[in-house]
This record gives sequence, C-alpha cells and structure tokens, in this order.
Amino acid sequence: MPRILITNGTVIDPAAGMPREADVLIRDGRIAAVGHDLGQADETIDAAGCWVTPGLIDPHVHFREPGDEAEETIASGAASAVAGGFTTVACMPNTTPPLDDEASIEFVLRESARVGLANVLPVGCLTKGRAGKELAEIGGMHARGAVAFTDDGAGVADAGVMRRALQYCGMFDALVMQHCEEPSLSGGCVHGGAVAAELGLPGIPAEAEELMLARDVVLNTRIGCRYHVQHISTAGAVELVRRAKADGLRVTAEASPHHLLLTDESIRSFDANYKMNPPLRTADDVAAVVRGVVDGTIDCLATDHAPHLAEEKNAPLAEAAFGILGLECAFPLYKQALFDAGHIDATRLIEMMTVQPARLLGIDRGTLAVGAMADVTIIDPERQWTIDPERFASKSRNCPFADWNVIGRPTTTIVDGVIKFRL
Repeated sequence: MPRILITNGTVIDPAAGMPREADVLIRDGRIAAVGHDLGQADETIDAAGCWVTPGLIDPHVHFREPGDEAEETIASGAASAVAGGFTTVACMPNTTPPLDDEASIEFVLRESARVGLANVLPVGCLTKGRAGKELAEIGGMHARGAVAFTDDGAGVADAGVMRRALQYCGMFDALVMQHCEEPSLSGGCVHGGAVAAELGLPGIPAEAEELMLARDVVLNTRIGCRYHVQHISTAGAVELVRRAKADGLRVTAEASPHHLLLTDESIRSFDANYKMNPPLRTADDVAAVVRGVVDGTIDCLATDHAPHLAEEKNAPLAEAAFGILGLECAFPLYKQALFDAGHIDATRLIEMMTVQPARLLGIDRGTLAVGAMADVTIIDPERQWTIDPERFASKSRNCPFADWNVIGRPTTTIVDGVIKFRL
C-alpha cells in the first residue's frame, strides 16, 4: 500500500482541537503522523489553500439496493459518496425487500467490500417488513453489523411496538433512528401551511413530526435508549429535542441541506424536485433549524440522499415520489447555509460532518489522530462551481439545486489509505 503525504494544508480535526497548518502522512492504511518534516512518501499531494479533514460521514442515505437498482446501487451510491467527499455512509433499510434480517445486513456489507469505495454501513429495520407491527431480528442484525435501526420512510405508529423497540434496543445500547411522522396527519405532499392552502395541495402539518417525536420522548424517558431524530424540519421539533436534552435524555438529531436552505415557497413552481418528506417548511422553521445547529440541539448533518427515476419525479406533484439527491453537492450547501452565513465556524462544520456522526453510529472513524484509519477528505473551500446533476456519479438526477453556483468542493477522498476520488 503506497505511502501518501499531504502537504501545505490546513488540518481541521475537531477531535484534536483547532485548525492548524500541518502535513499528514498516511502509511499502511492509517494516519502515521501529523506535523512537519514527515519525510518522503510514494505520493505527495499539495493541499495548499485547502482544508484537510477526517473523511466526511453521512448517517442517512438511500442506495435502493436490493430492489430498485435502476435508481441507485451500492456501487453507484458509493461512487456518489466519494465524489462528495464522504468516506462512510449509513444506508437506510427501506429497500425491496427491506433490510430486516441478518442475511440482508450481510449483503450490504459484502457488496460494500466488493465495490471498494466508501464504507457503506447498513441500518436495519425496526419492524419486520417495515410494517410497524412486529419487531424485526434486531439482535441478530446488530451482531452481524447493523449500526442502527429504523423504519425510515415511515415512523412506527403503534406506541406499544415503539416502546418494545426502545426497550429491546436499549438492552444492548443500539441506536434507534425515527422518521417522525404521525400517520393520521400524513397523506399530503407538501408542508401543510399557507402555501399549500393557496395552491390547493394536500399538506403534511408540522404537528405530524412533533406529535410522534413528543410521544417517543415520553416513551423513552424511563427506558433511556439512544434515540435519534432523522431530518428534523420544524421549529416545534427542534424545541422538543432542546428540552429533552436539557432533561438529560439520550436524544440526538440531524439536519439536511434542504431544510437549512429552502422553504415551502419553492413549491409554487410545482417542480417535484422540491418534494421531500418531511416537506420543505416555512422560513421560521428554517431559522429554527439553523438555531438548533448553532446551540448544539442538532448534532450532525445528513443528506437523506434519495435517488428516483425521472418518471417518478416527472409527475403531478401529488403523485410524484418524495426525495432528492444530496451527496455530491452537500458540502457547499452546508457551507453556504452555516459557515458562509456566519452561524458556525469551520471546526464546528467539520465536527458535524465527521466526529459527531461517527459517535452517533458508534464507529471508529471521524478523526486524523495518529493510528486512526486513514479516511481523509481534502476540501478546497474557495472553489467555485455550478451544480450539474447530469455529471453526478449517482444513477439518478432528482436535485433541486441544479444550476446553483456554489463555493467549496471536496477535491480528494481517501478511504482506508487509498485514494478513491480525485477531482
């Protein structure tokens, strides 16, 4: 395995402290040294003007395999990940069939190893078939390598089933991720607010997210399972997480690019690339999500990368599929929403994309400490480019950020000491 020396960059490793000018030496797939005068290497990368960070980690992606390989596969999704600077991603279980047993978890891990790009970690179902009625083989999947459990795409509606899931996962400190959406308030296609009413579109109100989250906080108060709120989108949900943390509960949350930058005003275009679940909310909700990032209520950033075929999006808004792409344009969007806007500094931004998701998933990644696995992302924070989904490595093209002019781009992605992407 070649030795790689990264020189002249600004090392941003939140686990180790403030940014500093330093070189990074990679040897035998691990971080061998961080400092100056590190000797010779088989390959030297000049990172002048760039940030050198731990490999970016996304705790929430959809790669569609098995079952919908025309939309995305583990191979194309992993290629999309490394093109976006991500070295590790957590793959959701709403596939066909769902990832609800040991064999399906083994399949994802085996395919990830075969592809050999990003580390693709499987998340198992909470309930069999994601039907919300009977617990899936959680213990077996956990032992096989599932990093978390969720019925993502559908919250667990039955309070009794959810309570049992929290109890069971709590026995071995497994992470429960919840798509918070009360089904009796669901069924719409956009945020249930003034824009939806004006356009005559069925809505999903903010209360749908907040009611399920509030219920789960109450259910989990005595259990103490690790509980994670996926793609948080409303001011009320942010406040519920804030209060839960103040009460000492083991609650975490993630935010996605679209819920930091877009509002339901975009739906006036009737473009289904603006249709996702949870839906785009109001400007007040966006401001609340940003405040949640600033004060630490929201722990990490997650794309909710959700590929779809063109025909699934080229449909009337009420009938079109939910979801958008995110991996290959995530960094500049997060940077624009949070760093460029002056809300957080570079260290905090990278922390939310590295060490925090690593802690969430319980994996030994997210740092450039000597001896750590050499997952490294080199980012040019000043690189200007235009987002063009036609050039994405993903098999799909459903992205509302097409033609956005953005600043900042990962230029090199190294996984386990091997260069997997170079711009």
